[in-house]
Amino acid sequence: MRHFDLTPLYRSTVGFDRLASLFDSIGTLDNDAPAYPPYNIERVGENEYRITMAVAGFAESELNVEAKENTLTVRGEHTEADDQKEYLHRGIATRSFERRFQLEEHVTVDGASFENGLLHIDLVRKIPEAMKPRTIAINDNSSKPKTIEGKAKS
Repeated sequence: MRHFDLTPLYRSTVGFDRLASLFDSIGTLDNDAPAYPPYNIERVGENEYRITMAVAGFAESELNVEAKENTLTVRGEHTEADDQKEYLHRGIATRSFERRFQLEEHVTVDGASFENGLLHIDLVRKIPEAMKPRTIAINDNSSKPKTIEGKAKS
């Protein structure tokens, strides 16, 4: 794996510590991370996203969705004991899981729904007015004389 030196980024930016740390952690990602449960992330609007997770075999009460400090955590705790059943083939996984998603600073969870074994989590990016681009009017001050405050020498 290639190693990137982010030292110039640290020297020339202020307030991007979290982003730089995220770049640093890319090299340490575990390639053997569990792929269960499968999920999709889709863009459904300019500032709207949806995460869809396939959670077959789980009831709505066995799922927990929590957003805390730019991290979305989805947990599934299977409570039904299947020890009494005898399976000839068991292809539907119902093991407990925990899946984490890093969210951008202004992305919030708008809601969650559960239908047909799919958990849908709707996300919205809400950019504060102070951070949105604005047009600055340019005044023509060439016709006005410049004055300096204070006493004029006579």
